[in-house]
Amino acid sequence: MDVFGDALTDFYKTGVADVVLLHNSYDDPEEMPVDFFFRDEEEMPALELQALHMCEGKVLDIGAGVGSHALVLQAFNVDVTAIDVSEAAVNIMKDRGVKKALLQDIFTFREKFDTILMLMNGIGLTGTLPGFKSFLINLKNLINPGGRVLFDTSDIAYLYKDFPKPQNQYYGEVSYQYEYKGKKGNWFNWLYVDPETIKIMAKETGWNSEIIFDDEEDQYLVKLTLV
Repeated sequence: MDVFGDALTDFYKTGVADVVLLHNSYDDPEEMPVDFFFRDEEEMPALELQALHMCEGKVLDIGAGVGSHALVLQAFNVDVTAIDVSEAAVNIMKDRGVKKALLQDIFTFREKFDTILMLMNGIGLTGTLPGFKSFLINLKNLINPGGRVLFDTSDIAYLYKDFPKPQNQYYGEVSYQYEYKGKKGNWFNWLYVDPETIKIMAKETGWNSEIIFDDEEDQYLVKLTLV
């Protein structure tokens, strides 16, 4: 059930959507503004704009949503392929003018690119630290020599200022569930990774890692290149 896809479709067709609730494993549910996913270049934060300007050659936009970043790259005359696992999102991407929009799971994709882009904490789809490590290994099959991987993520240690971090798992491993118009989707795992952990895991899997941008609010942009 693509609950969030339903919300995206409603907003795209009518300009409005009911409240989307994001249930989580660490606190009370949060409201998610759907219009945020349809923003244009002028509405994007500096971190995302910097990542877009660093895209070179043939680009893969993973978890592209409704194609906002892909559309900006197209305007830069960049050859970008945008993929998502939501059929609703891919249909909207195509209708908005994304030239290469594919309904595709990154874990079964087989093509090479010069830049792999994962914004809005797209790296979260790896779910767990072991999943992140495996993903870094598999990414080598998708990157051309001299290529780069760009993603942003957050250190969510601030969530645990008033109580202990989890003892049985990495504190950046969380779970989410979308709720829209009374319908709830399946729970899914999501990952946030702190800078030191990224550095360690990148080194273990044959990548150089570099923090390109830090917004001073626990969110940062990472560039990976093959050793």
